[in-house]
This record gives sequence, C-alpha cells and structure tokens, in this order.
Amino acid sequence: MIKVKLFDHEHEKDLEKDMNHFLEKIEEKKLLDIKYNVAAVQEDEDEQIYCFSAMVIYRA
Repeated sequence: MIKVKLFDHEHEKDLEKDMNHFLEKIEEKKLLDIKYNVAAVQEDEDEQIYCFSAMVIYRA
C-alpha cells in the first residue's frame, strides 16, 4: 500500500525536524519520493508569512 505523510510549518527548521523524525521511523527502501514547496504571502507592508510544506510518499 502506498501512503503519504504531509508536513506544514511556518519555519523551515521546524519542517526539517519533523520530517527527519518521521523518516527515522520508515525503512529507506520504502521511501518513494519527497515533494517540497514554499509559499509566501504578503500580510501587510511590514510582514511576510512563509509556509514550508512537504509530502513524503512511501510504502507501508
């Protein structure tokens, strides 16, 4: 069975930490792919919000 695990954080270090924690739990040969995305939104003149997200595709 193929599954996905989604991650979404405002800070890239938080995303990295959560993904590494998850990847430690699955066998390397079961990892199929990782998709990564960054989005930025201008909240107002002084603030920009970032969204760092990733999807891990793996065999269960």
